[in-house]
Amino acid sequence: MKQIPPNPLIFIVEDDRDVARTMELALQGFSFSTQCCRSGAELMRRLRTQVPDLCIIDLGLPDMDGMSLMQHVRSVSDCGVLIVTGRSHVSDRVMGLELGADDYMVKPFEARELVARIRSILRRRQAPDLASRQPNPPVAEFSGWHFNPANNTLKAPDGMEQVLSTAEADLLRIFLANPNRILQREQLLGNREQAPTDRSIDARVSRLRRKLDGDGQCKEIIKTVYGAGYLFLSPVHWLSSSDEPGDDPLP
Repeated sequence: MKQIPPNPLIFIVEDDRDVARTMELALQGFSFSTQCCRSGAELMRRLRTQVPDLCIIDLGLPDMDGMSLMQHVRSVSDCGVLIVTGRSHVSDRVMGLELGADDYMVKPFEARELVARIRSILRRRQAPDLASRQPNPPVAEFSGWHFNPANNTLKAPDGMEQVLSTAEADLLRIFLANPNRILQREQLLGNREQAPTDRSIDARVSRLRRKLDGDGQCKEIIKTVYGAGYLFLSPVHWLSSSDEPGDDPLP
């Protein structure tokens, strides 16, 4: 099992003192370090001097929209982001995932679920660090694209590079490990639990498709199989760092 850092630092951005205190006590009971911010502005100030392992962001903040705050966090830090919200609209949750959140929870929730979600995010975010310590990690080549799992870098056929979020990279890894196989939503979730009506994985697939839309090939790479799941159509070749594109895959 992947290891998470000892005593991870969690920023709790919540204006309701009772809710914030409840989350603090729950996390401290499981050896997390916590700091509370009552507003988005307070979080932005703290991020100038401290880098947390994860931010818990309430969407209903008094001074700014939680979505805008999350975008700011993403622009200045590589920490994990967990959205908590009292809003029950699916569109709010999907938008949060579209903008780069690692996960979301709807109030009210159990303390143990909060801890489990945070641990899951931190484990997923540790994966690139573990891969980067391996000598010459293999690179995936598919339809002219190259994905480096050591640093989550995706290179387009024209040479343009972009860095995927942890959630996008995790999803792409699952597709690359299972080309030409129909994958159900549950298989694409990895270790994360999902309610039967939850469609967050569809938002993640849509986000990844847009990243692969540079050459107009995305619909040929990831196909929706209605009533079944998703199908990654491209052959995948795993190359060592010394291989040129088009070489035979590693055994």
